[in-house]
Order: sequence, then C-alpha cells, then structure tokens
Amino acid sequence: MTWTSQFGKACGWLLQKIVNGLALSKISPNTLTFIGLLINVLAAFFFGYARAENYVRMFLYAGLVIIGAGLFDMVDGRVARQTNQVSVFGAFYDSVLDRYSDVALFFGLLVFYARGNRYFYVFLVAFVMTASLMVSYTRARAEALIGSCKVGFMERPERIVLVILGALCERWDMMPAALWVLAVFSTITVIHRIRYTYLETERRKLAGISA
Repeated sequence: MTWTSQFGKACGWLLQKIVNGLALSKISPNTLTFIGLLINVLAAFFFGYARAENYVRMFLYAGLVIIGAGLFDMVDGRVARQTNQVSVFGAFYDSVLDRYSDVALFFGLLVFYARGNRYFYVFLVAFVMTASLMVSYTRARAEALIGSCKVGFMERPERIVLVILGALCERWDMMPAALWVLAVFSTITVIHRIRYTYLETERRKLAGISA
C-alpha cells in the first residue's frame, strides 16, 4: 500500500468519524449546509476587509476558512444518507446555497479590489462571478430539457480549489492568476454545455424524441 493510499484511507476514516458524530447529534443536513454558507460569508469578509498592508494575512485566513466550509459541503450529503434524510428538496437547497456561497466569495474579492482602486480586477471578478453562475445554470437548464449535461470540467469543486490556492498563495500574487484561469475555463465550460445541448436537442428532434 502506497503512502498516498494510506493518507486517503486515513482521511476517509476521519471524515466518516465526523459524519458519525454529526449523525448522532441529530443535526439536520440542511442546517449543515446553511452553516457552510455562513462560513463562506466569513471568508468573504476576510477578502473584503483586506488592505494593502495586511492582505496576505487576510487572504490566508480566507483560504483556511473556505477549507473549513468545504468540510461542511462534504459531510451534509453523507449525513443525510446515513440518517435517511435524503430528499429532493435537500438537493435543491444545497444547490441554491452553493450559489450564494460562490457569490459571497467573489463579492468579497470585488470589495477588496474596489477598495484598492484596481478596477480591472473588479471587472475580472465580476466576469468570473457571472461565468461561474452560468456554468451551474447551463447544466440545470439543459438537464431540464435533455436529462443529463455533465460535460465540461470547471465545476464547483475545481472553482473552489482555485480560489483556495489563490488565497493561500497570495504572497506570490496568485489570486489574479486563479481568476484568469477561472474566467477562461468557466467560459469554455459554458460554451461546451451550450454546444452539447444544441447537438442533443437536434439529435432528439431528428429521432422524434420529445424533451
């Protein structure tokens, strides 16, 4: 067994212990989802509160807080399954609050760059925020028409990892690079999903399959 598989097994064991504890506490999975949103709002506050003299430290705090929020994002579904509380509304609620979490993080970055008069990056963050929402929207709208649209690779986990890397490595001014990657590949993902949905609807039209 390699050390990476051992590490993965240890992380899985620890995560399951956390899930077991939360399941015993009888806390609602939807409550865990909401707590995750609040933690992301705290990270957004650290982004927005950052100044030229302390932004490295504030971004570090934000990155660590986002990692903490990610823990709640990982356990809410597991707790729901373990306690037999899986529901259609729970999946919908989780998806909606994920969008609010994303917007909160980018809004914090908007405030940071606006306070520093770095207006190009204000525009870039606004574009990334829009593109990120469109990645989610195009999939949701497409799946209402064609059943499945899982194409594209800039999903929420990838976006969050890039934001975390940008925050933790801000000493080397990595956030702008992360934003550029998000802007480009989120846009590519949206275009990919539009094209896939077009091709699939045309195929169904030719085959006489109703949406």
